[in-house]
Amino acid sequence: MSLQNKKTDIARRTFLRTGAASAVFLGSGIWTTDAIRAATITKKAEGEARNVIFLVSDGMSSGTLALADIMLRRRDGRSSHWMKLYDRQGIKRGLMDMASLDSVVTDSSAASSSWGCGYRINNGGVNWGPNDEEYTPILKLFRDAGKSTGLVTTTTITHATPAGFGANVPNRGAQETIAKQYLDRRYDVLLGGGNMFYNKEHRSDGHDLYADYKHAGYHVVRKKQDLFNVPGDDKQLLGIFYDGHVPYTLDHINTGEYRENIPTLAEMTQIALNRLSKNRNGFIMQVEGGRIDHAAHGNDVGGLIYDQIAFDDAVGVAVEFANEHPDTLVIITTDHGNANPGLNGQGPGYRDSNTNFDRIQNFKHTNNWILRGLNADSNTSEIRERVEEATGIQITGKEAVTLQDSFRGMYEAVYSMMSRPGPVLGQIIANYTSVNWIGTAHTADYVELAAFGPGSEAIGAFTKNTELFDVMTEAAGVEVEA
Repeated sequence: MSLQNKKTDIARRTFLRTGAASAVFLGSGIWTTDAIRAATITKKAEGEARNVIFLVSDGMSSGTLALADIMLRRRDGRSSHWMKLYDRQGIKRGLMDMASLDSVVTDSSAASSSWGCGYRINNGGVNWGPNDEEYTPILKLFRDAGKSTGLVTTTTITHATPAGFGANVPNRGAQETIAKQYLDRRYDVLLGGGNMFYNKEHRSDGHDLYADYKHAGYHVVRKKQDLFNVPGDDKQLLGIFYDGHVPYTLDHINTGEYRENIPTLAEMTQIALNRLSKNRNGFIMQVEGGRIDHAAHGNDVGGLIYDQIAFDDAVGVAVEFANEHPDTLVIITTDHGNANPGLNGQGPGYRDSNTNFDRIQNFKHTNNWILRGLNADSNTSEIRERVEEATGIQITGKEAVTLQDSFRGMYEAVYSMMSRPGPVLGQIIANYTSVNWIGTAHTADYVELAAFGPGSEAIGAFTKNTELFDVMTEAAGVEVEA
């Protein structure tokens, strides 16, 4: 199929799936389900993309992208890999509407599923329709087409975003089930956190899922050095490096045990690419910087920026691979905004914003680390000492009392979600860094979308989330049954 015909086919199907539903859409603010798609047969394209790399900075507001880039420019004298792409010819850039089926504000499972199966679903489900439809996830489609499959994340490997490319459950919380589904579907590379869903000591059924993976022929590794020493064979790979989510990058940098035992997202991405690219038929891989979202929920500026930079390092790995393999489609995006952080003007002529923001370069630990060592019984001296140990910032006694009151349930912000210790500490730190937040939850912002490589030409200036499923399957020539 010619490039122009491929564009026309995608445009035709997009019209069928969105235009025909527009009468129902009007006035609702929410796109309807893609029921029309069930009557539309997708033709198998020739496929110009041998490989697909899909990178997700989970919960990345546009301010988060800017903050990481500003940090790198001021600290290292360079731009982020993501922003450098915008100086490159052939890059497609636009905005994307990430609404779920039942809300203009999506959660991560509905968001990832929209890319992973091509349908909008209700928040909380994973490739699961409102009438118990089970939509075939994209990793299974690529596997059936003879391509290798991979998931790499800093969350639990069974979390909402990776699951959206590989699993089917009505409730995203069924992570033990998702771990079993990955094995049943024989995905090739799985790297992230989530020991609690594999280890018999933690699983509710007492089953040793690691043993099942080994019996099925997987290499199973638990530490960074073991990952680096995995034989370069064709066996499948499961790497689980923490009980829950992988620790925040800022804490990882400053904790010897983490540095020794836990790989970075960029390192996991490189290992996965090395293995997946051995398949002459190509591969699909999703890479998620998942803890960016968690830091945004916690109004944790150190956690946010350093994890966004770690994600950007993985973007650099993907870009380098695609430069050497031009038959690779690369898509870089996020599933939703979260808390919408921004560097605010502060001081005369806003010039204090520079020095305030630069303080983050000296942080040793996250706000999450600070809060783990405090509780309702902590006195103000303990609070001030722990904040200073983590950030180098000497907060005032009044600020320490406010955080203490929050721990004790005695503080109430005008915007009630900002009353908990996390956002209270985030606002205190904002006094010294000039980075503040609008809340602690996901937002309905249209999100950043960038792509290059074969198939990216189908992406326009404004995209509906489900259209990326079509872009990937069409670009790779993977057949999608009606």
